[in-house]
Amino acid sequence: MKSRHLRFGRGFRVVFDLRQVQAAEMVIAPGGSEGGPENRHQGADQWLYVVSGIGVAIVEGVEQALKAGSLLVIEKGERHEVRNIGRTSLKTLNFYSPPAYADDGEALPAGRE
Repeated sequence: MKSRHLRFGRGFRVVFDLRQVQAAEMVIAPGGSEGGPENRHQGADQWLYVVSGIGVAIVEGVEQALKAGSLLVIEKGERHEVRNIGRTSLKTLNFYSPPAYADDGEALPAGRE
């Protein structure tokens, strides 16, 4: 068993991974964004759950509204960006299958753990 208290401090933090799934928390300040038109995970699907705040995800050029309780799946290879359009932090819990990041937050090459 693995357990960790999520603090949703600042930025992106890998929480832990187990076999073929990785959990990470992400906090985006008001007006901020993560990713961009060329951002994509070549070897991993991303499941993004909004804990609090409001925002918008742009996946392959299509906008999707985000608010607390939203669940979005970004399939491997899809270009995407997440923007905070609210007045408070946008806090998300993300799952990657297989893991997409090293413990220090650096992206892993496609197909690597």
